[in-house]
Amino acid sequence: MGALTLRLPSLSSIFIPSSFSSRSTAILRRRNHHHHLQPTIRFCTRSASSAETSASTPTSTTKPKSQDKVITPRSQDFNAWYLDIIYHAELSDYGPVRGTMVIRPYGYAIWESIQDYLNVKFKETGHSNMYFPQFIPYSFIEKEASHVEGFSPELAVVTIGGGKELEEKLVVRPTSETIVNHMFTQWIQSHRDLPLMINQWANVTRWEMRTKPFVRTLEFLWQEGHTAHSTPEEAEKEALQMIDVYTKFAYEHAAIPVIAGRKSKVETFAGADRTYTIEAMMGDRKALQAGTSHNLGQNFSRAFGTQFTYENGQRQHVWQTSWAISTRFVGGIIMTHGDDAGLMLPPRVAPIQVVIVPIWKKEEEKLGVLDAGISTYEALKSAGIKVKFDDSEQQTPGWKFNFWEMKGVPVRIEIGPRDVLNKSVVISRRDIPGKQGKVFGVSMEPDVLVSYVKDKLDEVQASLLSMATSFRDSNIVDVTSYEELKAAISDGKWARGPWSGSDEDELKVKEETGATIRCFPFEQPQGTKTCLMTGGPAEEVAIFAKSY
Repeated sequence: MGALTLRLPSLSSIFIPSSFSSRSTAILRRRNHHHHLQPTIRFCTRSASSAETSASTPTSTTKPKSQDKVITPRSQDFNAWYLDIIYHAELSDYGPVRGTMVIRPYGYAIWESIQDYLNVKFKETGHSNMYFPQFIPYSFIEKEASHVEGFSPELAVVTIGGGKELEEKLVVRPTSETIVNHMFTQWIQSHRDLPLMINQWANVTRWEMRTKPFVRTLEFLWQEGHTAHSTPEEAEKEALQMIDVYTKFAYEHAAIPVIAGRKSKVETFAGADRTYTIEAMMGDRKALQAGTSHNLGQNFSRAFGTQFTYENGQRQHVWQTSWAISTRFVGGIIMTHGDDAGLMLPPRVAPIQVVIVPIWKKEEEKLGVLDAGISTYEALKSAGIKVKFDDSEQQTPGWKFNFWEMKGVPVRIEIGPRDVLNKSVVISRRDIPGKQGKVFGVSMEPDVLVSYVKDKLDEVQASLLSMATSFRDSNIVDVTSYEELKAAISDGKWARGPWSGSDEDELKVKEETGATIRCFPFEQPQGTKTCLMTGGPAEEVAIFAKSY
């Protein structure tokens, strides 16, 4: 295979090198054949609350040694907390190339949940999946002036292939507007070829200087949609439709209360007429741009000569859109919902929605407890619930409770000898810690149990959205002057206020406060407004915040 040589800029900021021990998670066992593989991460043991009510005690008389807390508290160091969770929850690891990451199965399963939801919505709205090459001729990038200016600092460029200097440099895909347009030009001739609406799931390379797992890496995964239309009105409708798809996904699936709106001219995507965005507030109150949809107008179609013929024979350039959500959304889920115990996953994105922990003391109790656990597992699985039966014996129930809480599993079921006698189980919610989140004596009868668990999953989903919304709203400050804006940003909050300032005014805010205009929200207050910066009339309020 011929060698490829990348000419790449140096890194000024990189992932911290790490030496992680390997770990494996427990696997599901068949009813009559038990094998035990156990993660090597150890947590501080704690008593299983079922022991108090279900005559249940650890499955082994040898308890793991207690360790200090392994997850840094959020309030102490938010970034360290975030990295601790990614490590201990086995979401990703550091790649051998600085600034890259390896997405581990549990982290990738969250991404698959995002894919599953969006794929359905894309197809419902008339889009088809396809794939474009990741190598793009450098001349393509240069065709659209603002595009090359915006992306040049982030490009990875191939200069040698097969041991020879290439006649033309190749760019490793930073985004696909250019190569898509090259192909659209060949596929679109007539108005009958429109609209053309496609999506691709792909990897992207952007040579970032400051990296953070999932949030900003040299290579990441995303979907990017591209459409071509015969009128500007159709393109605008499409751009707004897709940001609405993203908004509904964030609220209904990820339980993240994003604010949807339009980007300022300064923050608009390079090569777009307008950019629409969903902005999410993370647990440290920084903003995360969680998804974007761009109305490209005719900028790329003019650069590439992508035209169609009207019925009357007149030729016209197509109007286009592009839109994307990436694996940074996984980081958004972590930073929105997680707590000091670890991940807290909304049930609709959780790879495991329910974990069953069997608890027994005596050997003669073991078989009955395991049989009840297997029956419970099979009832939930047959109902379409993503369930894990942790019947491993190397760790105590308390260890397991901590471990699966750290992994963010929304609901835990505990089964002890007394529960077997009573034909009931104990159910705990991840979002409500301690005894307040426990319910005892839930019937094992399959129909009753399945209905109850589904209700609890819905409650957890709604609870996480409600908590995130309350947190967001309590940290947005309405301001009427630049001094008030600076004070709000200094306090770590988002500032919302009337704005009609110039691009220079916007850059001044960024230089002096570190905050940018995140968006002009679609939902705007009524009444006359006065710009907080210039004192002149303003038609819209903008939201300012520091961001990732």
